[in-house]
Parts: sequence; structure tokens; C-alpha cells
Amino acid sequence: MSSALALMWRGRHDAGSATAPLNAVSHIAYGDEAFEVDRPTLRHTLPGVLLHAASGVFWALLFEALRGRHRARRGLGTTAADAVAATAVAAVVDLAIVPRRLTPGFERRLSARSLALVYGALAVGLLLGARRLDR
Repeated sequence: MSSALALMWRGRHDAGSATAPLNAVSHIAYGDEAFEVDRPTLRHTLPGVLLHAASGVFWALLFEALRGRHRARRGLGTTAADAVAATAVAAVVDLAIVPRRLTPGFERRLSARSLALVYGALAVGLLLGARRLDR
């Protein structure tokens, strides 16, 4: 959720549309046409949101695996380090390793600074979620 909100915020700033980066994610299903859609549509926005949410769950599983290795040391610092590590892996895999068709797509609509903010929001979301569960 935190990364989706960051996508919308930075999409408005970089692309003039809060939904443009979310629509871009639907390029996995609809190809390059998704990069041109700025307004909310069922064809692009809904799949974009669902695919983005699914990727968030996937990266959260990696984060939880890292946390499981540090079960004895579940302080704020360790949890934050695990969130940053999982997010760094996510960014490298998303932006440098997977084939172009499987990239998030939003990197085509956002600046490098905005990408850093989106991945930072993912790390913060993982950290806050974990801290809430640890109560």
C-alpha cells in the first residue's frame, strides 16, 4: 500500500497523472500501450493495481524470510535492515534482472528520484507492518 501511494504521488509529479505509473504495470498483460494511458481505466488501472499488490506480497515473503533468520534479534534496527535488504533485492530484480516484459513498468513513467522514493516507501511499509505484527 505504501509503495502504491508513493507511485500515485510521484506519478502526479512526474507524469501529471496519479494513475499513469499504476497503469504502466499492466504492460505485463497489455504491452507497450499501457505506458501511454494516463487516466484511470478498468483495462489498465485494475490489473496494474492487482499486479503491483501481488509483487508487494512476493517481496514481503522475502522480507519475512530474512526476519525469520533474525528471530532472536527482532529489534527496530534489525527489522529496518531486513526491510532495506529485501527492498534492495526487489529493486535490483525489478529493474535490472527480469526481462523487460516483467519489469514493473512504472520505471518508464517515473524519474530516478521517484523510483528511489517508491522503493523507499516499500521498505517503510514492510518495516511498519512488521512492527505492528510484533506488538
